[in-house]
Amino acid sequence: MRGCQTRALLSADAEVQTVSASISWTQTEPQQQDTEQLLQQNHDKPEPPGLKDFILRVEDMVIRELVKNARSHAFDEFQVNWEDHSQLVSCLHCLQHPSAQDRGLHVTAVSWSCTGSVIACAYGRIDDGDWSTERSCVCTWNLDRRGLNPKQADLVIDVPTAVSALCCHPEQPALIAGGLYSGEVVVWDTSRTQDPVLVQTGMSADSHREPVYQVAWVPLQKKGEFGVLSAGSGGRLLLWTVDSDQGRFVLNAAYALVQQQVPHSSYSSYKARGSSTVGVTSLALSPWDSDTFLVGSEGGLLLRCSFSSQTPAVVSSEGHSLTLRAPAVFSFRPRSGPVHSIHCSPFHRNLFVSAGTDGLVHLHSLLQTNPLLSLRVADSYVFQVQWSPSRPLVFAAATGQGAVQIFDLGRRSLRPAATIEQGAADQVATCLSFNRQNPHLLAVGRTDGTVGVWQLSHDLTEQSPRESSQLEQIANQVSE
Repeated sequence: MRGCQTRALLSADAEVQTVSASISWTQTEPQQQDTEQLLQQNHDKPEPPGLKDFILRVEDMVIRELVKNARSHAFDEFQVNWEDHSQLVSCLHCLQHPSAQDRGLHVTAVSWSCTGSVIACAYGRIDDGDWSTERSCVCTWNLDRRGLNPKQADLVIDVPTAVSALCCHPEQPALIAGGLYSGEVVVWDTSRTQDPVLVQTGMSADSHREPVYQVAWVPLQKKGEFGVLSAGSGGRLLLWTVDSDQGRFVLNAAYALVQQQVPHSSYSSYKARGSSTVGVTSLALSPWDSDTFLVGSEGGLLLRCSFSSQTPAVVSSEGHSLTLRAPAVFSFRPRSGPVHSIHCSPFHRNLFVSAGTDGLVHLHSLLQTNPLLSLRVADSYVFQVQWSPSRPLVFAAATGQGAVQIFDLGRRSLRPAATIEQGAADQVATCLSFNRQNPHLLAVGRTDGTVGVWQLSHDLTEQSPRESSQLEQIANQVSE
């Protein structure tokens, strides 16, 4: 017979109790007594001579004015802004890629991701008129990232030649379209850090043979799908779709601008010489009409074009997989030099701005040949102009004198509402981009290889109640 017994169990009890308490209180002196004493003191003082007579004399007039103000609607829509207005712009970051700066590369384009967190920057040259074999790069910085290093990009994409155009995808933050000086069009996927090249055109019969100066993402018929529209100095505009399965570009549509097919205007000084093409230097899509896009040329032409045009271009399509079409449907008054930039208003379907080598920014209506308004911005080139995404009457212009001028058409004066100046006076402001997700941010690229990220005040970003109606009044003007 076996038995088993556990060891004796030990137990203990413990308790704690506070033994002190604290009570505090305060009390103010009776207010009524102090008030009564103050009133008694004032009552004992002698009344200023003539005060009573003055009050009786102006009483009726003051009451009339108070009643008039009560019935007035002058300040019905007035919104008080208590912000300090002493500084309209301030620099948040000065982004740099030392390797590109050491090689003297310029910032040729900047573009914000669709989330508004990442700024992409392209490097190349704006003063190199010959074919360039010098390597360049595309850099990105995530401004929301902890420990942001302005002198070290989060991602550096090496490119075998200068990058002349850049545009972030409107819905997919990892995709960036680029145009190269060699004539190639590329889409990079920044989520693929080892090999970010998603697709590229290569050098084929369908691709550009001259520098690509503009690229833009174009919504396709199928919802959620986008193509890449590229434009170059060879006068061709090519619409590419991305075949992700095959990892290649597919040419969806091809257009060619030929001088003899450009619509004539009463101010046109162009004379057709054979089938000479029109070199494209700027491009803008209409956010209001998916069939409309605008084109600016090396010779100063400014054209409204249609994606649906079926008119064959008077140029040989031999070797091309698609027939080249002539897209121009309307010609605006030509400029005296190359048109560097065009941008359509996000607040009015008929308004757009253009700028170029004449130092002027022109405000146009799609319905009129002549500009509605022309503003002197600089004594040298204007490289880019862009509307504010939050203020209907505000736009910014990057100038060859290094300054970025911000204009507010709602002001009585047509002088700049704010001016951004950074670095030496000889450092050209080559490009700029408003942040659509955060309209307080404006990125500016320069020839010294830096990208400045500027914060704009509420005065430059908050829309006033009557601003849209003011823009409508400007759009309804008849040009001279």
